[in-house]
Amino acid sequence: MEKTASQGTIGEIVAADFRTAKVFEKYKIDFCCGGNVALDSACEKTGINLAAISKELEAVKKSPMDRSQNYAAWELPFLADYIINTHHTYLKENTEQIAAYASKISTVHGPHHPEMIEISKNFDKIATDMAAHLREEEEVFFPAIKRVYAAKKSGSRPLATDLETLKTSFTKLDEEHVLIGDATHAIRHLTNEYVVPADVCNTVMVTYQKLKEFEDDLHKHVHLENNILFLKATLL
Repeated sequence: MEKTASQGTIGEIVAADFRTAKVFEKYKIDFCCGGNVALDSACEKTGINLAAISKELEAVKKSPMDRSQNYAAWELPFLADYIINTHHTYLKENTEQIAAYASKISTVHGPHHPEMIEISKNFDKIATDMAAHLREEEEVFFPAIKRVYAAKKSGSRPLATDLETLKTSFTKLDEEHVLIGDATHAIRHLTNEYVVPADVCNTVMVTYQKLKEFEDDLHKHVHLENNILFLKATLL
């Protein structure tokens, strides 16, 4: 029997149809790092009405899904390249600039808004951790996935070293996702959901907009890895 839009874990629901992510964002339910939780359990924990959110999830799926968003159907090498070309490129082009903005508002407004000092510290930690994380994926993990995938597709036996790389990298990268996600959530809390104080300059507004954009991109990025790429790679 085909699952309804609200059955399964949150990660499985979003993996099957990424349009459902908007519903989870509306209810502030984590679908990337926290995607391995069943929907009914998440609703019970947060006090969200299961019937109401299930109805919204079903409504999202009524129209045909654009094939360009059917990420779960993509072959692993293509998905890995997409993540690099889309999300890794975004991070490389924006992380340093956001860190500079956060440092500036920390210096200018920190005496009256100490939360901005903490925002800058948190984002500096994210930037440092993310640089090493991307290198690990691009230079070690993703190439191993591609080699194992190619071997399996050709009927060959994958290299034992590549299989070991996948095994060890799964845990390491997943733990790093959690740490980066926690720091991003801390920033959201420190900014009061990215609400700009009335007594600050326009640089704060730009910084908060960029921080929200960063978080939104990270949610999709981690979802594609945790809920689709990693899970499919474990089956190789």
